[in-house]
Amino acid sequence: MAQARDIRRRIKSVQSTRQITHTMEMVAASKLRRAQERVNAARPYAAKLTEVIAGLFTPELAEKYPILRQPKEIKRSALILLTSNRGLAGGFNVNLIRMARSRLEELQGSGVDVEFQAIGRKGIAYYRYRHIEMVSERTDITDKPNSEDARSIVDSLIERFVAGELDAVDIVYSKFLSPLSTPPQCERILPVSPAEGQIRPANYIFKPAAEEILTVVLPLYVRNSAYRALVENVASEQGARMTAMKNATDNADELVKTLTLEYNKARQAQITSELTEISGGVEAQKG
Repeated sequence: MAQARDIRRRIKSVQSTRQITHTMEMVAASKLRRAQERVNAARPYAAKLTEVIAGLFTPELAEKYPILRQPKEIKRSALILLTSNRGLAGGFNVNLIRMARSRLEELQGSGVDVEFQAIGRKGIAYYRYRHIEMVSERTDITDKPNSEDARSIVDSLIERFVAGELDAVDIVYSKFLSPLSTPPQCERILPVSPAEGQIRPANYIFKPAAEEILTVVLPLYVRNSAYRALVENVASEQGARMTAMKNATDNADELVKTLTLEYNKARQAQITSELTEISGGVEAQKG
């Protein structure tokens, strides 16, 4: 009886856990839909900004605008890591931390003095535990990032880059492709440098002049790059959490089936034993 009772207790425990994981899966799915809307809204805007800059870009303007300055040698850079404030998201945070660690080691191995900035409790906890210095630690950015969050992250870095105190700024985040595919990315947001294939002369007239437009657009482009990284990261987090909780729920269902089978076998053995004892008692009385 004790064995059957223990199994029944385990079944109830697993069912309770299954209810929690299923609820978390539903919550993550709801948050994912809203996060995807922000991603879908941010991507076309970023693409259009890139197109505008590529249409305006010339070597002469690159010399004039510090944000476009391409340093001959990178001596000092900043590395921003985006992670989540909460866990239970599968390998989401682990993959981001691994990417940031690899990039950090690569830069330091090249003799670059790196300023490391961590956003999100999971990344902060990892590097604190390993006594790695962080010049900035932030946990105040929610799962609904906005343009002000992006501005607060990069504006001081833009000023320092323009002043020549930094030669490059990289950001590590997860790119959202689907709930099952959220690969970590390391993207250089400073200096602004359109890819060669993107640079093409604009076929329209600018008013005001291209120089005035770039004065506004270049900082906006950097802020938008940070904002896009934030919203992509949130969508990836919710997708990873939804997938992890679905897997946990499915595993709980399988475990309940297995334990139920064990319980039935134990109960059957117990009943058989009791019937045998009764039969033995009856035979003993007849004797």
